[in-house]
Amino acid sequence: MILPHPMSTHTTPTLYAPDAGASAGAPSLPPPRVGADPLLMEIAWEACNQVGGIYTVLRSKVPAMATRWGNRYCLVGPYNDKSAPVEFEAQTPEGPVGNAVKALRDLGVGAEYGRWLVSGRPHIVLIHLGDLRARLGDIKYRLWADHGIPTPGDDALLNDVLAFGEGVRLLLTLLADAESSRRKIVAHFHEWMAGSCIPMLRHENWPGTTVFTTHATLLGRYLAMNTPAFYDHLQFFNAAEEAKKFNVEAQHGIERAAAHGSHVFTTVSGITGDECTHLLGRTPDALLPNGLNIKRFEARHEFQNLHQQYKEKIHEFTTGHFFPSYDFDLKNTLYLFTSGRYEYRNKGMDLTIEALARLNHRLRATQNPMTVVFFVITRAPTRSVSVGGLERRAMLQEFHTATQAIQKQIGKRLFEDAARGHIPDLNSLMDDYWRLRLRRGIQNWKRPELPPIVTHDLVDDSQDDVLCALRRCNLLNHEHDRVKVVFHPEFISSTSPLLSMEYDQFVRGTNLGVFPSYYEPWGYTPLECMALGVPAVTSDLAGFGNYIQQMMPGHGEKGVALVSRRGRSFEDSANILADQLHAFCQLDQRERIDQRNAVEALSEHFGWKNLGKQYHEVHGMALERGA
Repeated sequence: MILPHPMSTHTTPTLYAPDAGASAGAPSLPPPRVGADPLLMEIAWEACNQVGGIYTVLRSKVPAMATRWGNRYCLVGPYNDKSAPVEFEAQTPEGPVGNAVKALRDLGVGAEYGRWLVSGRPHIVLIHLGDLRARLGDIKYRLWADHGIPTPGDDALLNDVLAFGEGVRLLLTLLADAESSRRKIVAHFHEWMAGSCIPMLRHENWPGTTVFTTHATLLGRYLAMNTPAFYDHLQFFNAAEEAKKFNVEAQHGIERAAAHGSHVFTTVSGITGDECTHLLGRTPDALLPNGLNIKRFEARHEFQNLHQQYKEKIHEFTTGHFFPSYDFDLKNTLYLFTSGRYEYRNKGMDLTIEALARLNHRLRATQNPMTVVFFVITRAPTRSVSVGGLERRAMLQEFHTATQAIQKQIGKRLFEDAARGHIPDLNSLMDDYWRLRLRRGIQNWKRPELPPIVTHDLVDDSQDDVLCALRRCNLLNHEHDRVKVVFHPEFISSTSPLLSMEYDQFVRGTNLGVFPSYYEPWGYTPLECMALGVPAVTSDLAGFGNYIQQMMPGHGEKGVALVSRRGRSFEDSANILADQLHAFCQLDQRERIDQRNAVEALSEHFGWKNLGKQYHEVHGMALERGA
């Protein structure tokens, strides 16, 4: 989505303006004699270094970029000694980028050249930050003297970010020295953590062209977490004062300088574009919505069978978690969930819990036979999985062992008696040993207390936002409650002792994902649900929800519900969400299957085969402006 190119509103264009040239006295470079095809360098802190959602953007987008650019596409990231041995395959440096890596090594800066072991296997350069920390004094001086950005000396992450930026600057300079006379170079930077060298490159009149994408403004995230009605007050914030208040002056300064210094400035959604305009002082030139590599999730006609397969595994967890205290009908049970970073208010967890309390009241009042089990999946400080949870899991395994042995024994004896022409006494088919073992297991299985609402021992149980909200709303897993809750304060993986599933498998087994975010520049979680054939709820304050609202009329019938939060009170939005959840609980099985079919088909729109075109347009714009 290309937007009109705005004029920068910053009051000191000599420091940040997109057209800032070299410092006084620096020799001007002749225009390149372009003959060979251009190179695309994509630079990100999360390239081959999983930290958050940008890793997913980069990784899933690779096949689309490789298809268009081939071997002229290369990523750059920091060397991480934990992820690189798993995801990176070193190769002998070759070609233009490989030669720049060798020249960088000659300068005493360690860098690895090879392939990122993801779909598409792109070239990637990983820079060793330790070799650049000795240059931090000079880097910080140049940021202050040339660009007015002060940087503290005791922030370890910021120091690593600046070291990474310097390594990227040197690499791109060496690459341009060898290649700019014969081809154009596009350098695409993601987030402030990769963008510290953009103002330096522009100051030095680097002959390539730059693109900067912010996936969320750093200051916007802080303000949203701490300011009621953030979006209503957005135009009134003094960004410099707020950055100082939250002690993020350096980070905000780097992000602002990167936005103003890039030839093309982009973000992921219209709602984040508003943040950029007011907090960074430049309106994005284009929007780059985040997509997914849909083929990774594609199950063709099997996704209904996979839903049932993984739902059975969730049934097993539910049996172990709830049935020692009381039981309910699993055939009339719906599994709903929310997941993401533990940002209680930003991710809409507060709104979700309030809506669940109202849903619980409605289901009880209408005597709806459906039971809702709601999972809150996030990462909170924990000591360990609760002992009770491990005990219930062990007892469930004991039931599996005993019943499988009894089943095998009874089946063998029943076959033998039937073959002899006898109808056996069924009570005689089971040995007393297994009868006693099963009886003991049942005796130890039952518990007088309510099922727990959390699966782990939290470091601070009394102050945890989710637990406090569940207690306040009386969502405590009483037997008469129609809404049960499970707070799982660890991300789901196959190594989890409780669910023993991958996250994708867990999502496939659920019925609905609920993500009514208050602050969400894009929001991958509802999109992942769609790709896995699971309906989802998002909000009009999420970038993804905002995109759906504008681009896809009738999205509700296609399995994507939208909670209206902009300009509405918390009370109104909670009622809207409760209405949506209640309506979903009233669907019959056929209608839920139809929704899964519709949402899985809709997800094709968000494949990189489609959304990758936006990146291609932006890179074309960058090449034009660089010329």
